[in-house]
Amino acid sequence: MNRRAAALCGTAAVVAGMITAIPADARAGSATAPRTTRSAESAKLGWKKCGTEDYPTLQCASLKVPLDHADPHSERITLALSRVPHTSKKYQGPLLVNPGGPGGSGLKLAGFVAASLPKAVASQYDVIGFDPRGVGASKPALNCKPGHFSPARPNSVPSTPAIEKANLDRVRAFAEACGTKHRDLLPYIDTPSAVRDMDAIRRALGAKKINYFGYSYGTYLGAVYAKHYPERVRRLVLDSVVDPSGVWYDDNIAQDYAFNDRHRAFIAWVAKHNATYKLGTDPERIEAKWYAMRAALAKKPADKTVGPSELEDTFSPGGYFNGYWPYLAEAFAAFVNNKNDDPLVEAYENFGAVDAAGDNGYSVYTSVQCRDAAWPRDWNQWRDHNQAVYEKAPFMTWNNAWYNAPCAFWPTDILDPVDISNDSVPPALLFQATGDAATPYEGGVTVHHLLGGSSLVVEQGGGNHGITLSGSTCLDKHLATYLASGKVPRGGGEADAVCEALPDPEPLSKKASGSRGATLHKLLGFRS
Repeated sequence: MNRRAAALCGTAAVVAGMITAIPADARAGSATAPRTTRSAESAKLGWKKCGTEDYPTLQCASLKVPLDHADPHSERITLALSRVPHTSKKYQGPLLVNPGGPGGSGLKLAGFVAASLPKAVASQYDVIGFDPRGVGASKPALNCKPGHFSPARPNSVPSTPAIEKANLDRVRAFAEACGTKHRDLLPYIDTPSAVRDMDAIRRALGAKKINYFGYSYGTYLGAVYAKHYPERVRRLVLDSVVDPSGVWYDDNIAQDYAFNDRHRAFIAWVAKHNATYKLGTDPERIEAKWYAMRAALAKKPADKTVGPSELEDTFSPGGYFNGYWPYLAEAFAAFVNNKNDDPLVEAYENFGAVDAAGDNGYSVYTSVQCRDAAWPRDWNQWRDHNQAVYEKAPFMTWNNAWYNAPCAFWPTDILDPVDISNDSVPPALLFQATGDAATPYEGGVTVHHLLGGSSLVVEQGGGNHGITLSGSTCLDKHLATYLASGKVPRGGGEADAVCEALPDPEPLSKKASGSRGATLHKLLGFRS
């Protein structure tokens, strides 16, 4: 991935200043849009103040939509919405935002996006967050099997038939619980249904077109919306882009290799900072110490809580955001050097433990991914495929396999993946890091080719997942320019513009707890 991105840098860097403008559409929420229509329709949503300390201007509302959009008279469900209203005289319409998942709540994301964009840009939009059907404050909310991730779980690596059976029993029980508890809902928890909900939100807002900004799975959601309703899209921002050609089984296999690479980047960072962590300067030996820690936890989980599966849960967030590396390295070093597992248990509680909101998010994640596309139904195929991947990329392969394995036993009919290719949508702006583990680089390139007229901005050497509004002046300038004026960069290579990655964090004194990147990644969550 990085070699290919490096080849594109030369051309894109030269022409990054060339831009193409999207024609304004006065009927789509521009400065001359009929404000009375927007206000009258918005009033129907009954916006109420729900501000927080971080986002004091946040407002909330709810919208009832059909459970089955094919049957307008079907049971109604309720979507939870949030809004930071525009304050500028120039009004560019609603900007719907989504954090990914599937299963992520978008209510606070509206506040974050409005606060993180330049004020002159954010003030021109009603920034709209929403909890997709089944998620969070939307009703009914899914929770198939509370406590599914309670520690300590079986070892993720099925090294014996007994361990494999224990894991299989868990995932079968989860799929069966979903089918029993949410039998009437599951056939309607999928991406196409969420897209139709988005269009219902558009209508309730009184907008002829929407602007959209999605991270991770939210990029697929936005692309599917654009496929269904290209004439209703005004601007489209996709950050950390899902590869639609692999939805969803192949995409998860690709993640396994990418997360292994990202974990090794973390190990190399630890080696670089041996003066702090005292784990050595040889990455291979440090990696061996990490797997020795895993083996020790398989024999005796820390505090009867952190076994090998929970260790993977704890360290996988470092594959999403390198701001967590100092915390993870401290826990790693304390365990190895001092035989102190307290920092490891604390790190698990901060990064790996699953609460009630996590149970809800996972229930929606499986419900959407398992229904959106076909998965192998023969467990032998899963075993053989994942074992072959594990031998090359051991860090997350089996943990990821069990996370998605309910799809082998899912109790609903399965849809066909959506062909998102689109020459009718206005130019979209895509952002992609070359070392992204959750949505590997190839996905951004693929979608760039599938969306006619789109523009791809690459973060060269970056490995984080969700890269705009995270501290990069270069990336954020492209985002702000596009949202302000519709202008996109135009290059002659694989990318239209290239931004250098931010430096990796420093140990101890420069942790990321107060950074904008850390705030964003708490909102995006993990397993996006």
